[in-house]
Amino acid sequence: MSAFKRRTTAKQPPLPKGTRPCPGSPATTLTSTGIPSLDDILGGGLPLSCSLLVLAPDVHSAYGELVIKYFTAQGLASGQRVCVVDPRPDAFLAECMWLPGKGAASLTSPASPPPPTGAEDEEDERASEHDTKIKIAWRYEQMKQFSTTVPSSSQSADDYYHTFDLTCRLPDAVIEAARSAGQIVDVWSDEVASPEFTPKSRAILAGLSDVLSKLNAGDCMATRVCIPSLGTFEWGDLAPPDICYFLHSLRALLRRHPRVEAFGGPGWTQKLGWLTDGSVTLAAFTADPSLSAMFSAHHGLVHIHSLPAPHTLVPPSDKFSTLRGLTSSGENNLAFKCMRKRLIFETLHLDVEGGVGERRTTPASNAIALEAGTVHDHAHAHKDGATPGSSTAALQVQMEQVQTAPPAPVPVSGAEVVVNGTKKVKVKKKVAFTSEGPDPYDF
Repeated sequence: MSAFKRRTTAKQPPLPKGTRPCPGSPATTLTSTGIPSLDDILGGGLPLSCSLLVLAPDVHSAYGELVIKYFTAQGLASGQRVCVVDPRPDAFLAECMWLPGKGAASLTSPASPPPPTGAEDEEDERASEHDTKIKIAWRYEQMKQFSTTVPSSSQSADDYYHTFDLTCRLPDAVIEAARSAGQIVDVWSDEVASPEFTPKSRAILAGLSDVLSKLNAGDCMATRVCIPSLGTFEWGDLAPPDICYFLHSLRALLRRHPRVEAFGGPGWTQKLGWLTDGSVTLAAFTADPSLSAMFSAHHGLVHIHSLPAPHTLVPPSDKFSTLRGLTSSGENNLAFKCMRKRLIFETLHLDVEGGVGERRTTPASNAIALEAGTVHDHAHAHKDGATPGSSTAALQVQMEQVQTAPPAPVPVSGAEVVVNGTKKVKVKKKVAFTSEGPDPYDF
């Protein structure tokens, strides 16, 4: 028996509500972003005291803002504190999604029953029914159905996951109850709104530091900092160094408060992965119609620039992410799609050629054109005695046979010639390649 014993504290402090330890690093505490597939890409969730930046290059899409609304709704549903850094926080909160069939009682009664499971989109149900009708062979019927994303988990015992519905909006009663309970905190102060103060990013940092110092003084509640519109016109005339300074200072501010995490939305489209703990780009297909036609089942690509790893050298996502697939062979391409009720991140795969419902009975149009062009080229080659594009060589096929006394009938290639009931000689097929050289090459 070994004499070395690991020293552990007799009583571990309780984890904040809506969090759980990281499987790869017990010192890291994770919380959900509200999207199970995005949690899988991050390695189980977003660690506390870390920041995540979501970039949206396409200004005509709102997928980055949709992700941060999930983040805000998950914090309110889990009983955590949410700090909104936005000049119009009420309008932002009113557009957040919510749990189906839930009201203000969900904030005051944590033991309420979970939402009904199996409430998937109608599009998913039709797709799953259609996939079951496709039969390749009887021996494949017992195999597990191919899945491109992680399953959407129902509400767990520790309120880590919640199933949100995009068709449901955050009720006003829930917002009022959260404000009275101190769950929602507005960081955009009058000093930030004054036009005399420049740049506004310094005032936001100062106000956020004061708010976090007061909130985390004597409680153990996790706090989420939501920045929906980072670097927009309401932030004033900001230069690239101002944005870099803000993100770097925000990262240092989160390190001083271990129970706080930040989530930045779209607005600044540069790759700032080195200034934040995590950086992800949602590149929508709306800017490129060719990609939209090629991948009709998806709405954009997911590019990962950096992933949070607060207490480890390697991000936990490299080992525990199912969608990235680094534990098998190579990294998968990731995409996202927004359906009627939810947003999904999944692996990018090509659809069945021609579609699963198409049955091709005639050759494709390009094949017919290619065949017509080939026949034309062959006819031209026999007419001129040379292949197209070549004037010095030709491919000739000659029939060689032995003539008998009576005239032989016209032979057929590969058949035997019978004269007067007697088998004579087999027809030989001779292929020669003639060129300017003196000798032909027989093969």
